[in-house]
Amino acid sequence: MVYPDTYYRRTMTDQVVRPALSGTVECDAVIIGGGLAGLSTALQLARAGRSVVVLEAESIGFGASGRNGGFVSAGYATGEDNIARMAGPAVAHDLYRLSMEGVEFVRDNIRTLGLSDADLRPGLVSVLRYDDGARLRADVEEARRRYGEDIAYMDRDAVRAVLKSDRYHQAVRHGAAFHMHPLNYLRGIVREIERLGGRIFEQSTATGSELDEAEKRVRTAGGMVTARDVVFATGGYTASLNARLRRAFLPIATYVMVSEEAPDLLASAIATRDAIGDNRRAGDYYRLVDGGRRLLWGGRITTRAASTAGLVRELRAEMVGTYPQLAGLGTELAWSGLMSYARHLMPQIGRMAPGVWHCTAFGGHGLNTTAIGGKVIAEGILGESERYRLFAPFGLVWAGGLAGLAVAQLTYWKLQAQDWWRERAA
Repeated sequence: MVYPDTYYRRTMTDQVVRPALSGTVECDAVIIGGGLAGLSTALQLARAGRSVVVLEAESIGFGASGRNGGFVSAGYATGEDNIARMAGPAVAHDLYRLSMEGVEFVRDNIRTLGLSDADLRPGLVSVLRYDDGARLRADVEEARRRYGEDIAYMDRDAVRAVLKSDRYHQAVRHGAAFHMHPLNYLRGIVREIERLGGRIFEQSTATGSELDEAEKRVRTAGGMVTARDVVFATGGYTASLNARLRRAFLPIATYVMVSEEAPDLLASAIATRDAIGDNRRAGDYYRLVDGGRRLLWGGRITTRAASTAGLVRELRAEMVGTYPQLAGLGTELAWSGLMSYARHLMPQIGRMAPGVWHCTAFGGHGLNTTAIGGKVIAEGILGESERYRLFAPFGLVWAGGLAGLAVAQLTYWKLQAQDWWRERAA
């Protein structure tokens, strides 16, 4: 079993190891990638009675799906205004509703499958690091009117009653959002897929494919899968198997650390079990875990592999700058992971050719969008709907290669500078 050393790996409850593919296997659909996008697709197909095979190069949830912040909330990596500019207001509205459906899809699975080890905790607070209460209150009212969202405005006194920091001003509490243990959730989904007859193969990197005929073939070092439908759901760890897909997004690294046990110290700073995220483009996100005894804190992005130890120093500087009372809080472990970002900052979901599907590029907002992405791809394969076409305006455009990575890093620093100036000017 291959996983990086993360809090989720250390607290994983299911230790089952799945075999590598050996020999030739036939099925209705083969899914390449054992993260949330691929497993959600496989789950919905298996529920409909289709035979499915999942090929995972490492272990289930090895990539971003199993090592992220654990936040599940509506929305995408870019805002609704940008989506409306690219696709029109009506499509933007429908896509936002899909993202809300993705939240409920994950919640329903946890409930109906009895995944208590997913440790679902309700609530997400999105905080402002500058004073703009009037605009935020208006945004809350508009979201309630348009979508009937369970959200509430928090003034500065309400925010600082639970977050003991003078960095924060107003906030929005998202009551329908939640946070969870993503790796335990994924492994629970795998158990249900297998119960329904699906087959999961780990340590089974797809090394080649033949996709032009009605019967597709996907090869690994140990065998071959034949199927009518192939789904590419590989995210930031996509290799050279599908060159068109690989060129269409950038692998972006993000970083997470978990503290030592210090429940009393943590309670002096954070008096809520809600997840917290600030309003910056690549801001801090954090939550209490382990029954409130530890703090999970994430943030920062880089376009190239960076020293995790160096980034932890930056994360700690952010944490202590926000909560000076946590200066003595020790860090127990830290890790990084690769997300996939498209140039337009939207998921890439659709059909590349008859029987060939893709579901990737979830860009740091993945636990709801990977879920709904897998669901609409399954609906397309089953002929139940064409909702996947809502994502057609966000196609497999070239991400720019090395130049794209450089532009992404420059854009990140520009946004960071804008955030810094806005805070100082407030």
